Amino acid sequence: MQKMKIGITCYPTVGGSGVIATELGKMLAEKGHEVHFITSSTPFRLSRTYANIFSHQVDVNTYSVFQYAPYDIALATKISEVIKNEELDLLHVHYAIPHAVCAILGRDMADSNIGIVTTLHGTDITVLGSDSSLKEAIRYGIEKSDIVTAVSDSLRDQTYELINPDKMIETVYNFVDEREYSPQDSTKLKLELGIDADEKVMIHVSNFRNVKRVQDVVETFSLAHQQINCKLLLVGDGPEMGRIIQQVRDLGLNDHVRFLGKRDGVAEFYNISDIKLLMSEKEAFGLVLLEAMACGVPVIGTNIGGMPEIIEPDVNGYLVELGDTQQAAKYAVEMLSNRAQLQKLRQGALKTVSDRFHSSKILEQYEGLYEQLLNRDEKQ
Repeated sequence: MQKMKIGITCYPTVGGSGVIATELGKMLAEKGHEVHFITSSTPFRLSRTYANIFSHQVDVNTYSVFQYAPYDIALATKISEVIKNEELDLLHVHYAIPHAVCAILGRDMADSNIGIVTTLHGTDITVLGSDSSLKEAIRYGIEKSDIVTAVSDSLRDQTYELINPDKMIETVYNFVDEREYSPQDSTKLKLELGIDADEKVMIHVSNFRNVKRVQDVVETFSLAHQQINCKLLLVGDGPEMGRIIQQVRDLGLNDHVRFLGKRDGVAEFYNISDIKLLMSEKEAFGLVLLEAMACGVPVIGTNIGGMPEIIEPDVNGYLVELGDTQQAAKYAVEMLSNRAQLQKLRQGALKTVSDRFHSSKILEQYEGLYEQLLNRDEKQ
């Protein structure tokens, strides 16, 4: 396979799309490709130096004539510069708006025919629920991209339903770095958190937005805790945090819930956990499910979005209907009370990741799409 110069644009902060984009860039660099991140800051997951990974920061100037700083124009200008200066072979952008639209403008500014791959992660489509005025901009970004992918069949189908673009969208699932997310002995951490060796542990990881319905996670735990000795780990932070803290207090669970805040790496917390809870009302994929499964942690999630494409009932976890904390608690108690069943689900979780979502398979899919673009350009 020929080595390529690949430009990647994503949001560099905490969030599934930024994590996937950065991990993909690192894997591409390890395969010998040259990767150029074009972002507002260095991606937070880019924690070490790679000889063939370069970061190009978008500087946004403020002008009195603008009420808001023109980030989109600054990004398009930077993309144009990097296309020309680095002689990129292709661009891979994450989100239709603003990144695909900026990439298209940047390509035109550079007077280039460089191929653009756009990956849809969910928010760029579900935003239509609150701002339908963006529909044409999203369609433009999708249709003017050369290749478009979605992180789940559910998101692909939702995009066709809401946007109806004249473009084929291919599903390419998310993945995790199995070197970071794998079963490990974290007994010491469990004791440091004040959790007894024989206590069971549930975990939830998110940005604590309303859509994550963390209140349902706490309610599920509360119901299960009445029947079994367990603790709950809440990892992350966000606008719902105050509400969740008050809920924990009201339920008298202060001694049984650990608020761990934002963490760059959560593998060690998964490795002291027995069940992962994700009770969201919207979830295009659910990357945290894969993170947990890769550590051998079975999951309980809601039957919405992309989660049914990951969770196989009685194989790697269970699905419940949105808001059904009673059923979620019932599943949790059954799992935590039956060692043989829990072990079966642990093995099922590990097998799901290795068989269907292994990083090497996903990387191969993306490289195949990149080669399609380059072969197209050679024929023109």
